[in-house]
Amino acid sequence: MLSIDELDVELLKLLEKDARQGVAGLASTLGISRNTVQSRIRRLEEGGLIAGYRPQIDMTKAGLVVQAFLALETEQGSLTTIAEAVTKIPQVVEVHTVTGREDLLVRVATSTQPELLTLIEGIVGFSGVIHSTTWLTLTTPLPHRTVPALAAKAKGTGWGRSTAPGAGGAR
Repeated sequence: MLSIDELDVELLKLLEKDARQGVAGLASTLGISRNTVQSRIRRLEEGGLIAGYRPQIDMTKAGLVVQAFLALETEQGSLTTIAEAVTKIPQVVEVHTVTGREDLLVRVATSTQPELLTLIEGIVGFSGVIHSTTWLTLTTPLPHRTVPALAAKAKGTGWGRSTAPGAGGAR
C-alpha cells in the first residue's frame, strides 16, 4: 500500500480536475518546486495509485442515454465464467463482484430501451445466471470520485518536507 500525505491529495485534486496540466502550472498552484511535483507524480504512478490519465466521457452526450445496473445471481462455480463473458460486451462499462444475494453488479450503457432489453436478454441467457435485477439510472448526482476518500485518509499527515499551506505554499 502506498502512503500518501496531504500534498499528494492536493496534487491529485488538481490532476482530477485537469490531468493535462503541466508540471510548472501544478507547481505554481501548489507553491512548490517543479522537481517536487515531478517526483510526487512519478512516485504515485510507480506505486500504482495513478493508473493512467483518461478523459471523462459524458455518455449521454455521446448518445448512450439509457444507463442501468444489472445485478446477477449466479450458480456456484460460474461466477468467473460469467464475469469474463460480460466484460467482452461493448455496452458493459463496469463489472463488480459483490456480496449479498447477487454476485455481480454490471453497469451498462445503451442508446435505446429496446437495445437495453436485448442486452439484458442476452446476459440473463448466459449459462449459470439464476436471477437478475435491473435498475435504470435516472441521474448521477455524484459521478465516480476517489480524491475525497483519499483526503480523509491523509488528513493530518502534512506536506512531507515540502512547504505547508500558510507557510509560503498556496492552496
